[in-house]
Parts: sequence; structure tokens; C-alpha cells
Amino acid sequence: MILNAHEVMEKLNEPNVRLVDCRFALGKPDMGKIEYDRDHISSAVFFDLERDLSGSVQVHGGRHPIPDISVLKKRLEDSGISRSTTVIAYDDGHSAGAARFIWILMYLGHSNVFLLNGGYSAWKESNYPITSDIPSFNRVDFLVEINENLAASYDEVVRLTQNDSKTVLIDSRENQRYIGREEPIDKKAGHIPGAINYYWEDSFSNGYFLPREEQKKRFRQLDPNQEVIVYCGSGITAAANFMALKEAGFKRVKLYTGSFSDWISYEDNPVITDV
Repeated sequence: MILNAHEVMEKLNEPNVRLVDCRFALGKPDMGKIEYDRDHISSAVFFDLERDLSGSVQVHGGRHPIPDISVLKKRLEDSGISRSTTVIAYDDGHSAGAARFIWILMYLGHSNVFLLNGGYSAWKESNYPITSDIPSFNRVDFLVEINENLAASYDEVVRLTQNDSKTVLIDSRENQRYIGREEPIDKKAGHIPGAINYYWEDSFSNGYFLPREEQKKRFRQLDPNQEVIVYCGSGITAAANFMALKEAGFKRVKLYTGSFSDWISYEDNPVITDV
């Protein structure tokens, strides 16, 4: 799932390859598009975290719910992406934008999808071609086949907190938010009962995903045969842990898309603090 810049450059010589620029900054909704318009990898299309990869915020569902599938389907088709397209996503190298896009594509049934390790920074450092030209592609059909094995519902997480389950629940936020000492975004602090903490940024070193063996060491206290559900604040950064777990050999990994912001939208749900 993870390729270095040289491997991506080689794949550009293959037919039916599409690059997707997913740069973003939480709290700065226009930053990714501004950077893309300035320059990007040649032939890359831009997918916006807020407009393309998230749906409208409702009472429940979290701050970045799954987008309307019919709208996203059309966006993919207009970008020349079908189920037979090799898709390579990138961001700025140390965010979860590309991981979010990859998870969504896998959720829609696409399997031939990769991440550029180190992101756009790694590409430029390799002196590979960039451009400000905005590409256009012929429309294709994208067949949606939802893979429910990749998404954990709210009800599933509720059952997990109420029963002695062997499923592992991972909170991907930084430890200070997990223990409830700090909460800069959501209206409540703490974590979902039973969750353990693996900070998503520990998936990286200097903007690069850790190698497979390092990811295995990172999750060595867990059984790779167990089911794992990952969450964060709103379902974005947990996608990095989703990819890290897959790299480490975990087969049964789900993303709770609503994450903590969905959990606390139900007033009666318990929240655990360690302070």
C-alpha cells in the first residue's frame, strides 16, 4: 500500500494510473487547494478533505462524516477513476489526508490504491516533475461495492463498551486528549470506555510512514488476529493508524468514522478521564 517516490515515478509509465493530491490542514479549509493550485505532481487531481471526503455535519455522525456516496462516485468518475484505475494518493507527508482518501476508496470497494510515502515533500526532494497545470480526464464509470468490514458503526462501538469483547478499541489522538487533560476541539474531554491509546503521529518518522517491521514493533502488544477498531476526533487522523495496522499485518481493522465527536453527541454516553 505504501510506495516511495521512485516507485511512484516508475508507475507513472504504466497505463491507467491516477495521482490524487489530498493536502489539507485542519482549521484551514482552503490551504490544500491553494497549495495544489500553486504546484502539484504532474497529472494529479485534487480531492478536498472537507468538500469531497466528508459529508455534511448533522446532530450525530461526527465532525467529518462519510461523504454522500453518490456525490463522491460522480467526483471519482469525473476524475477518470474507475475500479480498474491504479490510484496513488499523497498529502504533505505528515498528515492523514492521503490515508483518509485511501480508506474511503477501499470502503467503496477499490483495492488497487497506494500512498506516496513522504508525500509531496519527498517528491520535490527527488526533483521529480511538478506543474501548476490542472488536468482533465474522460469520464469513466466507478462501480461502488461497499466493504462493511472496514467501517465500525456507532451501535457496534456501543456494544463493544458494554460487553467483554476481544475487539481492541484504539484512540488515535495525542495522549493529553485521550486522558482528558486537554481538549481543544470537542465539547467533552476524555476517551471512549475501554479504549487504549496509540497516537497516530507515531505511525511516522520525519514525515514518512515507518517501515513494516517498525509498525509491527509499535503494535507488538496486540494480537494481529484480533479485530481492531480505530477512532480519533472525527475519523481523519485515525486513518493513519488504520494504514499502519494494515502494514503491520492486522487483517481485521475497522474505522469508527464518527469517532469521539460522534460518541459525545449522545449526551448519555460515558467518557473516561485519567486526570
